[in-house]
Amino acid sequence: MDGTTASLVLRQDEGGVATLTLNRPEARNALSVAMMNAVQDQLDAIAKDKGVKVVVLAGAGPGFCAGHDLREMRANPGKQYYEAVFAQCSRMMMSIVNLPQPVIARIHGIATAAGCQLVATCDLAVASAEAKFATSGINVGLFCSTPAVAVSRAVGRKPAMEMLLTGDFIPADEALRIGLVNRVVPAADLDAAVGALAKRVTRHLPLAIGIGKASFNRQIDMNLADAYRDAGEAMVRNMLTSETEAGIDAFLAKRPPPWQEK
Repeated sequence: MDGTTASLVLRQDEGGVATLTLNRPEARNALSVAMMNAVQDQLDAIAKDKGVKVVVLAGAGPGFCAGHDLREMRANPGKQYYEAVFAQCSRMMMSIVNLPQPVIARIHGIATAAGCQLVATCDLAVASAEAKFATSGINVGLFCSTPAVAVSRAVGRKPAMEMLLTGDFIPADEALRIGLVNRVVPAADLDAAVGALAKRVTRHLPLAIGIGKASFNRQIDMNLADAYRDAGEAMVRNMLTSETEAGIDAFLAKRPPPWQEK
């Protein structure tokens, strides 16, 4: 990562958890090209980092993420530029999906448009009670088609279409009800709640989580028979690993698995 983009995403590692903080607070962490480059660089590095078991995605300042940087986009009108921006964003979202480590979104303030897409793309999400969510592009005449991909898969057709067609903000408790986030906590408890969830995940075997996350994301859009076939193959691969064999043996012997003995 070069010096220009390094400050746009801050990384802090502790106890197997890598926290990536979007760092354009003055722009509500809008996803400029440079910001997406910075996120992509970090995701590529983390994918190879065996020391990272969980990733937390957060935002600096008053909000989580306001979506694409529309000011930057209007300064560069043209088909090729727009195609490049949306391709870059889609690659970043797919990198989160394909990352072997689970990603937890830590949401405070607003998460709009591609920012809401980020929330929906992450594996887990914890929101402050003050957080608000919207796919608000329609308010400026731009249907949030790419955010719709992630949001519709997270919450289902009807809630997604209502968000997409109205552009209205929904509060955190509604985001919880429709399944966009896993839990909502008071603002003062947000870091503790995210940390507790991350810690629960880090207790488990990273290899199994990586196999399982990939299988989950493959099977979710398959028909039932193909899903069971793929999931069965994933479980066989998992069972054949020496780490899992050791974990099962430890369970049968009524002792902690090897990765919890360290």
